[in-house]
Order: sequence, then structure tokens, then C-alpha cells
Amino acid sequence: MNKFEEDPDLGVAGTIFKEPGYCSETDSFEGQNYVSGQCQIFRRECFEAIGGYQPSKAGGIDWMAVTTARMMGWKTRSFREMCFYHHRVLGTAETGKIGKSFAYGKKDYYMGGHPLWEAVRCSYQLKKRPYVIGGVMLFAGYFSALLNGEKRIVSNDLMRFHRREQMMKLKAILLSIVTFKKIDGFGLLPVAEATRTPQRTADHVQQ
Repeated sequence: MNKFEEDPDLGVAGTIFKEPGYCSETDSFEGQNYVSGQCQIFRRECFEAIGGYQPSKAGGIDWMAVTTARMMGWKTRSFREMCFYHHRVLGTAETGKIGKSFAYGKKDYYMGGHPLWEAVRCSYQLKKRPYVIGGVMLFAGYFSALLNGEKRIVSNDLMRFHRREQMMKLKAILLSIVTFKKIDGFGLLPVAEATRTPQRTADHVQQ
């Protein structure tokens, strides 16, 4: 709560999280600007500005909320000072670890993820043991949805914003590689400066 008091432009805040064999701080490229759905705290003005959580049969309501907030110019931030523990691997409530990779691939498409970013993500997953096949299933999920022309659940504005961030992160990763620097997934993108325009309405999610 002190973070909200210190920064009036902070719209969504939360913490990093851990689960068996995974830490969002070190094992993800979502970065410090993303706030995981299990621990999202909203400033009321921000929550009302984005129209709250939007229903989605494909899931991802938490991702849409925090990304829409950022697109509208609010700061969104995960802080390292605290951490919560997730007792079940994400996405395995109704399927196994392999099945959830296929589902996540489809969700990446539904959310408007860039094909180039997805290819890089799948390649990265292929290096992770013992579930190397997870990268294959991630690729299969995304590109099966692409080839079938399935409807995305986000607006064109939100998709463009999301893809722009992905390309910025990809550029930062490539720069780290060519300069032989360690890739900092958590700090790939700096905390965005607030550019919000309160007059805008939340018409960014397709019903």
C-alpha cells in the first residue's frame, strides 16, 4: 500500500511468485511491468478506467487487465520485496504439464502475441528439461490457432501494444547476447513512465 501512496500513477501492483521449480523473477520474460493474476492489487481509479475484469472463455482476464492498464498509461509493477508461493504449477488445474503447454500456445495467439516472439519462446522452451516436448506443444498450440484463423479475444489496439512490448524485449535480449551480457528477464524493460489520459474509456477488449 505504501507503493501506491508514493506513486499516484501506479495503477496495478503485486509481487513476484514461486511455484515448484519456477520463479517469476528469474524464469520468465514477463518482467517487472507485469503483475501476476494471483496477486493483483488495483488502484480504484485504474480498475474503473479499464472497465474491471473482462469475461473471457479463453481465460487471461488478469493479463488483459494489467496490459490494458499499461496501454492506458498507468504504471504496473511487480515488486521483489515480497513473494508468494503458488502450490500448483500454473495451468495444470485441468490438464498435465504437457497439455498446459499446448493450451498456453493457443492462449498466446488469442492474446495477440507476435509470431516471431512465439517462435523464440518455443525455442527457449526446447532447452528446458525434462519437459523439452513442452516447447513443441507450445508451438503447436499457437500455430494451430493461427492456421485455423481462430478469433482473438483482444482488440487491435491491445494487440499492437502487446506486440510492441514483445519486440522491445526481443531487442533487449538480442543486445544482451551480442554484448555478452547476462540476460535479465525481470528488468528487460524499464518501468514505463506514466502517460495516462483519464478521458479514454476502456473499449479495448472484444466481447
